[in-house]
Amino acid sequence: MSIRRESFLAHVQERGEYRTTEEADRVARVVLALLGAHLVGTVRAELAARLPETYALILLNPLPAAEPLSPDRFVRATAAWIEGATEKTALWDIGAVLSTTAAAAGDDLVREALLQLPPGYDLLFGHPQST
Repeated sequence: MSIRRESFLAHVQERGEYRTTEEADRVARVVLALLGAHLVGTVRAELAARLPETYALILLNPLPAAEPLSPDRFVRATAAWIEGATEKTALWDIGAVLSTTAAAAGDDLVREALLQLPPGYDLLFGHPQST
């Protein structure tokens, strides 16, 4: 079952300490579009099913990635797409969105998603994996 849009944005706004829901929405759209380019198949579909429709569609219809981005490159790409962002603020934005996404998805689905991503994304989701 998916989380309601207002609830999702409220969590992103709280975790990111954004002044407005519009700011939370803007970063959610960027982060989920970049994430969607790196997930495939049922994992992406199941994750989308746990998100509000607006964000599910963004996750399901990304521009294809030419290659998987390392976590560092994911942060740099996010910074490039958010006006006025730095790598430090982008890392904060990613944490707010991906931790909210992880909470909506649940641990099992997050683990499956992390299997499709380069090492290090566990920290971006706020789900450090033991090695």
